Amino acid sequence: MGDDPRGSAAWGCDPCRYLDGRPAEAGRAAPVSRYLEMRDGVRLALDIHLPDPAPGPVPAVVIFTPYYRRFRLAPGSSAEPSPNIAAYRDIFVPRGYALVAVDVRGTGASFGSRDSFRSPAERADYAEVVDWIARQPWCDGRLGATGISYLGAAADFAAASGHPALKAIAPISAVWDSFRDHFYPGGLRLTDLIDGYAAICDALDRDRRAALRRYAYFADPSLEGPAPVDEDPDGALLAAAIAAHDANAQMQDFLREFQFRDDGLAHDPGFTPDSFSPHAAAPEMRADLAVLSISGWMDGAYAGGAISRFLSTPCAEKRLLIGPWDHGARVNASPFRAQETPEFPVLGEVLRFFDTHVAGRETGLAAEAPVHLHVMGAERWEAAAAWPPHRQTRVLHLAEGALEETPGPAGTLSHRVDPAQTTGLGTRWGRLQIRDVRTFYPDWEDRRDTDLAFRSAPLAEAATLLGHAVLDLVLASEAPDASLFAYLEDIAPDGRRRYVTEGMLRALHGGEDDSPTYRATWPLPSFRRADAAPLPAGRQVRRRIAFLPTGWEFRQGHRIGLRIAGTDRDNFTIWPYGGSGGFELATGAAGCTLSLPLL
Repeated sequence: MGDDPRGSAAWGCDPCRYLDGRPAEAGRAAPVSRYLEMRDGVRLALDIHLPDPAPGPVPAVVIFTPYYRRFRLAPGSSAEPSPNIAAYRDIFVPRGYALVAVDVRGTGASFGSRDSFRSPAERADYAEVVDWIARQPWCDGRLGATGISYLGAAADFAAASGHPALKAIAPISAVWDSFRDHFYPGGLRLTDLIDGYAAICDALDRDRRAALRRYAYFADPSLEGPAPVDEDPDGALLAAAIAAHDANAQMQDFLREFQFRDDGLAHDPGFTPDSFSPHAAAPEMRADLAVLSISGWMDGAYAGGAISRFLSTPCAEKRLLIGPWDHGARVNASPFRAQETPEFPVLGEVLRFFDTHVAGRETGLAAEAPVHLHVMGAERWEAAAAWPPHRQTRVLHLAEGALEETPGPAGTLSHRVDPAQTTGLGTRWGRLQIRDVRTFYPDWEDRRDTDLAFRSAPLAEAATLLGHAVLDLVLASEAPDASLFAYLEDIAPDGRRRYVTEGMLRALHGGEDDSPTYRATWPLPSFRRADAAPLPAGRQVRRRIAFLPTGWEFRQGHRIGLRIAGTDRDNFTIWPYGGSGGFELATGAAGCTLSLPLL
């Protein structure tokens, strides 16, 4: 079955059936492009896609992108000029929506520069663009905003403007907290992410095509930089806009200033990671805004952010969809998948959501559960009324090589950190680090056997893990800091091991918190500088690691496996520099435990 929702009992009307009953009503007119001047004189390039024939004023969907609203094509090329926009255009415009795609300031054919990541100036543009669209004769005054990753976070920030014309947003694989969900999961820096993302942004912003073609997403040689707008036939304005991008902040320099969540820029201490994190703007969202949060179980650390968005926004109408997908739902990442390409029509679900809350159509959505989750292994969809989907927890105690239902005698287990240990390059982090990963953790069984490894007894019946597992560690470290990694695996009766999920923590982060803008039902490190402290040499401390959430069925006779390591060399910074040497874990009634949301 894979992720195909057809016939699933989780929906009254599954997304495929809804889409089948909502065929195209019109064709697409050629895009009209223009510059729109902002309050400070900066001109933004945008494309307007309208249904053809035009049925009169229609609702609109707006997309804000730093990845080009449209490419200029080489003469004679039949390539898609809008690879970043085409999927939205093709589902919404023929079904009666206008689509407006905008190059955000400092990118594409737009003027201006980026003085930070998702700068306050850029975010202020969103409200001006929404206001302009709502006043156009081809728009009926109602808008939705959506998009993947950066585009989805832009939808969040557009909603935080409070503009009354924006009725609904559907962020897909979009960050909620830039520190927790993106650059520093567990307080550990993703090593290739900052440099890789910085390189691709620089290549896009400054139209460096040779550098851009190193990436699979932009490798087509017929893509010849950003397309000029209609009023710029000779490309003179485009050239001036690209020249202005030379002033853009270099992402690798900018992002390295934030090792803690409350760190500020040296020249602007009030500008912290919260300044470019949508969660901090959540209180500004209107109560009557509708929000659909979409992510995948292998979507970096973004699934937790999607759940927190669902829990945190002050909106009355909120929905959550998490499938077996990678970043952007490009690939079905389940090891049990029927095929690589997802069968679930993600944008079909967004269409139904916007049909309901933007266009005002009767869709039956109100009768559906607000939460839909995929269970890998069982390859089925589940519906839930809330998060967490259930409250059952099984607690297992760590013992020598085992996970036990009852604690054994008090003792300690020693671990020497293997500095070469890694999960490899084919991981959940790969696409965030600009790798074209399509098969996930393919070499998991070849992992170096240097972890602390534990396994449960064979399960008497199948059990579904749905949510956040939590590892409660009582440890003593040789060094004043440590990188801690924990992995859940599924161990079949024949010994085959499969990666399920993971959690990580920089051990000096001892404080935990929650907030109205990042609500959680799992342990949440504060990552504040004041809460961080070196580990006392040889003395026990307690650290809780929340695993990244997942939906997974352990079959009858399978064992639950836990592995603990001190490094993931190909993906995360090793702290302390030079390695931690080792640590000890306490066992027994007062020792380490694993809590599993098993049903």
